[in-house]
Amino acid sequence: MKTGTIRQILLITDGCSNQGEDPIAMAAMAKEQGITVNVIGVMEQDVIDEQSMTEIEGIAMSGGGVSQIVYAQQLSQTVQMVTRKAMTQTLQGVVNKELQQILGGGRTVEDLPPEQRGEVMEVVDELGETVELDVLILVDTSASMKHKLPTVKEALLDLSLSLNARSGDNRFSVFVFPGKRNDVEKLLDWTPKLESLTSIFAKLTTGGITPTGPAIREALSHFNKKRSLRSLLSGDDESFFEESV
Repeated sequence: MKTGTIRQILLITDGCSNQGEDPIAMAAMAKEQGITVNVIGVMEQDVIDEQSMTEIEGIAMSGGGVSQIVYAQQLSQTVQMVTRKAMTQTLQGVVNKELQQILGGGRTVEDLPPEQRGEVMEVVDELGETVELDVLILVDTSASMKHKLPTVKEALLDLSLSLNARSGDNRFSVFVFPGKRNDVEKLLDWTPKLESLTSIFAKLTTGGITPTGPAIREALSHFNKKRSLRSLLSGDDESFFEESV
């Protein structure tokens, strides 16, 4: 099977979008471009309102990703779990497409005999350890997130450590919304490690609005810039996972 890059947006928020484009429509656009959108809703004291819950689930569904609502103290293991689960989901989709081409009749992994299914899932697990992974992290810095940002920082550092244990290359980029001057602000450009977040997060300011739709749109734009640069340098921007999911 050809190799390529799995591309994910990881959105961490505690509220409902209240400015700019519809984030669910933006997530659907991401999916069309082969980028999965995963969402983690951060709760405090058992509270996350129904509107926020509906939007979080809607964004992940439209973006072909995974959504999870958690308490701030459970954030670290959840960030890792959601990222891994979405990666497996993407790989399984790719494998299913290959199977349909080989076997015909719209057959998927679930239709295989148990022994063959096990062998295919082993391939999925192996690809999960070796495939290249680009994760663009969008962090909500609206006013209500102020006390949760230290936990978000620790969760992202743990994610970096966890994924760097894989043999495949990882690249992370971090954006916050709202930014100091614009709806969305880039904190960290593509890097294999997130350690530099430690100093940056301490200086973050929080504001009132939650422009989730514009944040997803900006994330797409950043992915496309990266792809264009890779295309320019290599003369070829075709990647199996980018084309197939």
